[in-house]
Amino acid sequence: MTDEVRTDEEQAQVDQTEVDELEAVRHERDELLDTLQRLQAEFDNYRKRAARDQQSLVARAHERLVKELLPVLDDLERALEAAEAHEEAKLEEGVALVTRSFADVLRKEGVEEVPTDGKFDPHVHEALLSQPSEAEEGSVIEVLQKGYRLGDRVIRPARVVISSGSD
Repeated sequence: MTDEVRTDEEQAQVDQTEVDELEAVRHERDELLDTLQRLQAEFDNYRKRAARDQQSLVARAHERLVKELLPVLDDLERALEAAEAHEEAKLEEGVALVTRSFADVLRKEGVEEVPTDGKFDPHVHEALLSQPSEAEEGSVIEVLQKGYRLGDRVIRPARVVISSGSD
């Protein structure tokens, strides 16, 4: 009978070990689930904060650009007043001032004029016409509308006339 008791005791020990292991696994699962839920909450908070920061950054950039453009508007209003008073010299001077001011604001924002001297480049030029000329075939011979880029992106291609070579 002692053999049976031992077997029962051993079985009880094995059962207790299995219960302990099961409890340990459950505890580990609960900890991992808790960690996962915390990470998910942290990520959601991060995503919301990043979206708010992005909106704030865009708003500040718009505000800065508007502040830069307000003096240009002031210059335009002065030029308009000169035109209404038929002061042609002041009007010409005012328009030149506005043009320079506006170009300066755009330059500060990183806007650059697309170069149009030399060969036609389909990445930055838009050919509206080709006509015979003494210039080399494919060369830009006239600019109908200036093109601009902001950084490495073309905002508006230059509209050009290109040479088809001499006839």
